[in-house]
Amino acid sequence: MSILNSVSKVALAAILISTSISASAQDEFGEDEIVVTGARILTGSPDDAITGVSILAGEELENRLAATIGETLKNEPGVSSSFFGAGASRPIIRGQGGDRIRVLTNGIGSIDASSASPDHAVAAEPAQAERIEVLRGASLLRFGSSGAGGVVNVIDGRIPQAVPDDAEIDLRFSASSVDNGAELAGSMNQSIGENFVLHLDGTWREANDYRIPGFAESEILHEAEEEEHEGEDHDDEDHDEEREGEAFGRLDNSDLESYSLTGGLSYVGDRGFIGVSLHSFNSRYGVPGGHGHEDEHDHEEEHEDDDDDDHEEEEEELVSIDLEQTRLDLNAVREFDGFIERVQLFGGYADYTHTELEGDEIGTVFANEGWETRLEAIQAENDGWKAAYGIQIRNRDFSAVGAEAFVPPTKTTQLGVYTFQEKELGELHLEGAARFEMTEHENSLNSQSKDFDLFSVSGGGDYHISNKIRFGATVFRTERAPTSEELFSNGPHLATSAFEVGNPDLNKETATGAEVSYRHRGDDHFVTANLFYTDYDGYIFERMTGAEEDGLDVFEFAADDATFRGGEIQAGFDVGMVGDIEVSVDGLAEYVRAKTDNGNLPRIPPLSLLAGIDANWDDFSFRAETEYAAKQDKISAEELPTDDYTQVNMFLTWAPETEKDIKFKLSALNLLDSEARQHTSFLKDVVPLPGRNFRFSVDVGF
Repeated sequence: MSILNSVSKVALAAILISTSISASAQDEFGEDEIVVTGARILTGSPDDAITGVSILAGEELENRLAATIGETLKNEPGVSSSFFGAGASRPIIRGQGGDRIRVLTNGIGSIDASSASPDHAVAAEPAQAERIEVLRGASLLRFGSSGAGGVVNVIDGRIPQAVPDDAEIDLRFSASSVDNGAELAGSMNQSIGENFVLHLDGTWREANDYRIPGFAESEILHEAEEEEHEGEDHDDEDHDEEREGEAFGRLDNSDLESYSLTGGLSYVGDRGFIGVSLHSFNSRYGVPGGHGHEDEHDHEEEHEDDDDDDHEEEEEELVSIDLEQTRLDLNAVREFDGFIERVQLFGGYADYTHTELEGDEIGTVFANEGWETRLEAIQAENDGWKAAYGIQIRNRDFSAVGAEAFVPPTKTTQLGVYTFQEKELGELHLEGAARFEMTEHENSLNSQSKDFDLFSVSGGGDYHISNKIRFGATVFRTERAPTSEELFSNGPHLATSAFEVGNPDLNKETATGAEVSYRHRGDDHFVTANLFYTDYDGYIFERMTGAEEDGLDVFEFAADDATFRGGEIQAGFDVGMVGDIEVSVDGLAEYVRAKTDNGNLPRIPPLSLLAGIDANWDDFSFRAETEYAAKQDKISAEELPTDDYTQVNMFLTWAPETEKDIKFKLSALNLLDSEARQHTSFLKDVVPLPGRNFRFSVDVGF
């Protein structure tokens, strides 16, 4: 049955409720910050969450800041990235990516096409982030059943929630050596009268092709190609010349240019606020290793005439993506006295388009027009019991036109209702959550419609063994509907070098699992550990069929039982004063193992380790760290193994005492110029990570 009529009625009701939120006026509103907006919908800190939560903010965010969300977060516990060059990188959490990871801006989805393909950038600007929350585990039902693998929430303050005493202005400039890159970002909050606040921000970024330590093509891929050519009539000199002709020292077509502008206006009062923002995001970036549709289609013909070099060069086209999004957001909160203490509304609408260019020719145009709204009521505490109740609606109108239109035009509508419940029983804290969701996909090409009714539930608790030690556990059962890409795809997808075929007979995907956590926080040390296990009934993934179409291997979306297991452990210790220098050390280890009944799943991150040392003295802070990724040889049939790598990074910050808040920062990334390849990337054998990079930045606030 269609749920569009019911969605429209609920959306209208949400809009009417939002207009009745009389906003307020007290500068202090919003100080009681909801730090972890997904793991606990109710007010709390990261340490209050039962399952693994990370918050990237402050100096750590400044050190990690990159052009994409994926690269900014890749050193967080349990997080890697889908690295597709400098312009596109999406977070992968505990081996899960794509639609199983929701990327949000201020609690509302990014409303782009990034989950459809790894070469599609996330329409979010990390340079404007005040903090980025990474939420793992089962307590994510607030944001939809599709985000069962994890949620990333970028908080950028584009809708102010408090009236500043004076104008707040922040400016930052940075430059990088590996790509001759430059970035300029600025933001401002200005009060207008007693209750209104104006927000403005903008970012500009430009980078050339980045340098790499060696060949673009991995040695493992090169050796595999050598073995493939062993039976052909070529001599060793031909192969030596091929290696010499490969890209070396710089990765072609890895350039990037982007800019964004945002304006927001809020009315803030003593009982709440209401605000709107308008955001424009534009990015143009190269897709390294990419080639035009015509090249792939004529692949066999080119090999029939190896001597025709001029013809081959003529056919080769560099692929780039020109992306733009215009987005409107609404956020409102109203506080009450009584059983319901707070009502909050989140809403977002976006018009997104990106054009894939093959040279100067338009190849494929992807468009996504969508909106999302969430209305929540927070129940006042009563004898240790708190609760929240919400309704969420999402609408997506997606189309792709051109040579790589592997997905037909589809309309997706989701309607979900959910509740969170919390109860304090002395040293024992209990949580429960449930969500019911209806999802409808309509294939506009053949009027085919697929409906799914989904029910998800989770429960858990944590116990304070002492004021320094906590132990927690949670169990969950979630259901996810197949995406329109998984259902209806039928065409060449050059980003993944596959001809993708959807399966309209796919059923919902069910995950059942558990997670346990341990936290020990002493006066001069801390230890946190999370272990997880998830069993999937009908896990949806792309399976190689053995057939070929248009010179591409055919992959069909199929369902199989699968398991994911692993964990993360972090520890830190304050060494104390060494002379006049305050020293501390920390470490992180993470691991995930994922397989179906028939073998390993592809693109699963290997064991990774990180160790760091921090030193602070006078106006200076310094950090040195070493990160290690082990060799990944637990691979699927269509993959090659990935070698291990070690990278060393250093960060030096000088914050002199002046009337203005000013910081000078010098970073050395991949100081040893190590060759590194991300196993989670489709392009890992032709696109290595950047080489040695010196980055300088200056931040000024006044």
